[in-house]
Amino acid sequence: MGRTTFLLLAVAYYILTIIIVIIVLNLINRKEKNKLKKEIDKLETEKNLVISASMLSELNKVEALVNNDEMKEKFEDWKKRFNDIKDIEMPKITDSINEIEELYENHNFKELKGMLLKVDFDLNNLKTKASFLLDEIKDVTLSEERNRETIIKLKAQYRDIVSTYKDYENEYELIKTPLELQFENVDKLFHAFEASMEQNAYTEVGKIVKAVADIIDNLKIVIEETRPIINLGKNLIPKKIEDIKNIAEKMTREGYNLEYLNIDYNIEEANKKIQDIFQRLNVLNIEDSLFELKTMHDYFDSLYNDFDKEKISKKIYEDYSRSILIKATKLEKINNELYKKIDDIKYSYDLNDEEVSVIIEIKEEIMNIRASYDKIVDIARSHVLSYSKLAKEMENINSKLVKTEEKLNGALKNLGSLKEDELRAREQLEEIKKILNQTKEKIRSFKLPTIPKNYYVELAEAMEAINELVKALDKRPISIKILNLRVDTARDLVLKVYNTINETIKTAKMAETAIVYGNRYRVTNKEVDFGLIKAENNFLKGNFKNSLENAINAINLVEPGIYKRLLEEYR
Repeated sequence: MGRTTFLLLAVAYYILTIIIVIIVLNLINRKEKNKLKKEIDKLETEKNLVISASMLSELNKVEALVNNDEMKEKFEDWKKRFNDIKDIEMPKITDSINEIEELYENHNFKELKGMLLKVDFDLNNLKTKASFLLDEIKDVTLSEERNRETIIKLKAQYRDIVSTYKDYENEYELIKTPLELQFENVDKLFHAFEASMEQNAYTEVGKIVKAVADIIDNLKIVIEETRPIINLGKNLIPKKIEDIKNIAEKMTREGYNLEYLNIDYNIEEANKKIQDIFQRLNVLNIEDSLFELKTMHDYFDSLYNDFDKEKISKKIYEDYSRSILIKATKLEKINNELYKKIDDIKYSYDLNDEEVSVIIEIKEEIMNIRASYDKIVDIARSHVLSYSKLAKEMENINSKLVKTEEKLNGALKNLGSLKEDELRAREQLEEIKKILNQTKEKIRSFKLPTIPKNYYVELAEAMEAINELVKALDKRPISIKILNLRVDTARDLVLKVYNTINETIKTAKMAETAIVYGNRYRVTNKEVDFGLIKAENNFLKGNFKNSLENAINAINLVEPGIYKRLLEEYR
């Protein structure tokens, strides 16, 4: 490629790049212009919507309703605000929009953007003013329809209230006068509403509608709650109070202490509260009255549960009183017997003071339990505590007594186990002697050519251990720890002798069987004969294990696996 060609290509690439950049910038510029154009059009549209036909229509309606000074003053104010928007504010917005369009045509986009933000802000403020104005105007133009609709609903509610009153007039006798005065007030307000509507006094109408709504809401609550208030305050609660008084007096005569319930004080406070509720009811003030009466009723209802609880607690107290006395007396008698024998027990089983201290502890615990029991019984006789508290105290005493009983049973079990250990040791002594005699008989019954030396050593050790066990049993006081050690030692040594003899006899039998079995090969095989001779020599010397090995090895030369078959045959 020549230099000229290279320069031409470079120039072409440069020009192409410039063209692309120009195209891209034009596209961006066009997009930005379109966006700004849309925003300008939007401002124009929103400006035209500020003053709507509905606003003019609503103002015309108000003009037809003007028949008093108050309405005239309102109409003049609204008309002035409307004209300000139409003749002063709107032209300013229009001029600003025209200025923006001129900047757009001149491509002065930088200044245009700032103007857009300002005009948008001003237009929003103007729209808000117009909206507020329209709402105020509609509040009057629509008030007749709205208030008429509200009054119709209130009249329907009022008729229901009056109907309920007529149906149960006797039950409302207590508040008849203030209630009928309120009915008269409502009727007057309905007439005032009609008069104000005829005079187009819409400001006054709103006040009347609110007053009617407030009175009817209050009357509705009064009508709904007065009957249950009277029923609770005049019938249910007084009857319940009288019944509770009778039950409380009867239970007090029977020895129950009910002071913790504060019944008299609570009845007095309840009567005061009921009196206050009915005084307020006379002026139709029933705020929280029904709730307070229901709370009182629930409280007096709960007293029945308290009475039942006291009766149940009395039975629990009496049951514990009997059972604790019987059990404590029994435990005291048993422990006293142990306490009297404490020195003999210490001597007989070589126990120290710490090991028998539990008997003294139990004695002290029983004395404390008896003292607590007597104290609670004295309190119960004086009727200064409720049975619910007395039962709780007795329950605590019983829990302590149960723990003491468990401790005494544990002590008796431990002491009983000492005697059982002694008896068990004597039984095991007889069993050990029996095993040793069986061992001696067994070795005599199988006439071994020679008895192994270790048999005599182990036999001597076992005999000495048995003698030490006999001494431990005959010794006074008996040391159970030493006795148990002597039993274990004697048993282990006798079993050692027993196992030694069993193993020796078993090995001797197998050796003898192997030698007899191998005799059939002596004539035919000298090596077998030589091995069996060695086996016989060891057998006569008492080396039964070596004898068995010699015999097995010799026979295995002509009959491999003989040991396994001999062992199966022996078994």
